[in-house]
Amino acid sequence: MAGVSSFPHAEEARRAVSKHATGRAAEFWNQETHMNVGFIGLGIMGKPMAGHLIAGGHTLFLKSRRSVPEELVAAGGVACATARELAEKSDVVILMLPDTPDVAAVLFGPDGVAEGLSAGQTVVDMSSISPIETRAFSERVAATGADYIDAPVSGGEVGAKNAALSIMVGGTEDSVAAIRPLFELMGKNITHVGPVGSGQVAKVANQIVVALTIGAVAEGLLFASKAGADPAKVRQALTGGLATSRILELHGERMIKRTFDPGFRIALHQKDLNLALESARSLGLSLPATAVTQQLFSACVGNGGAGWDHSALVRALEIMGGHEVAKA
Repeated sequence: MAGVSSFPHAEEARRAVSKHATGRAAEFWNQETHMNVGFIGLGIMGKPMAGHLIAGGHTLFLKSRRSVPEELVAAGGVACATARELAEKSDVVILMLPDTPDVAAVLFGPDGVAEGLSAGQTVVDMSSISPIETRAFSERVAATGADYIDAPVSGGEVGAKNAALSIMVGGTEDSVAAIRPLFELMGKNITHVGPVGSGQVAKVANQIVVALTIGAVAEGLLFASKAGADPAKVRQALTGGLATSRILELHGERMIKRTFDPGFRIALHQKDLNLALESARSLGLSLPATAVTQQLFSACVGNGGAGWDHSALVRALEIMGGHEVAKA
């Protein structure tokens, strides 16, 4: 059973914890390492993120759809029966949930977070959800006197475990400055993009770029393989030129080695591209490549691949072309 020492970077985070504290933040960080933090959503990514906060010296109040992981309780976390109870005990409430309806239910459902909020608290939504709904949620939370920050992340399970997430933040300068030390326990690239909703906009843009790049890598390697070249050698050659990317390095290798265990599930990336396409319609924009990539994800789902890693988008192209990039 893991304890606090299971979560790396704690000492580094402790040194950083008060670096950005100014104004309102100084009230929160008058003790170097302690704050009462509620964390809701302890799945593949939320569990290690919460662990880093415990390792950083904070008291964590925990709630999950399933039972709270035993190792987090052993490390000092406190399980709560309801979201309302968690909010009543916390200075900051962090959400790490799958989709927009989940966030709405946890915030505003019976015994939800909103029922336990009061002035001086902050809600930080680190889920990837609708930018439009995010702004609406912010207004409802503001009516309780609490602040609201949207801070979706990129980096997947590996980034969460290594406290190396990229965090895209929307909120006021003061509220973001107050919470930044918590972000520094969970991530390495923390960018205050703009007002509330801006973090979700940045995350949607990220998911567009990632999905389209996965598609480009898949097409390139499939073409190379079908034309008779060794896809592993082609990938090696491409990583030395302008076509190189982390996706070519990581997901290209997955396509060649046929390792499609998630990672980041196709069903979740589908959800993110739905957000992109819905938002684009509301803005009067056309995103044709995004729409095509979404159809490739849909083809994977139709072939039983909702739970595959998103690098398995290549399977849709392979099925249409009657050829696999490589054999398992």
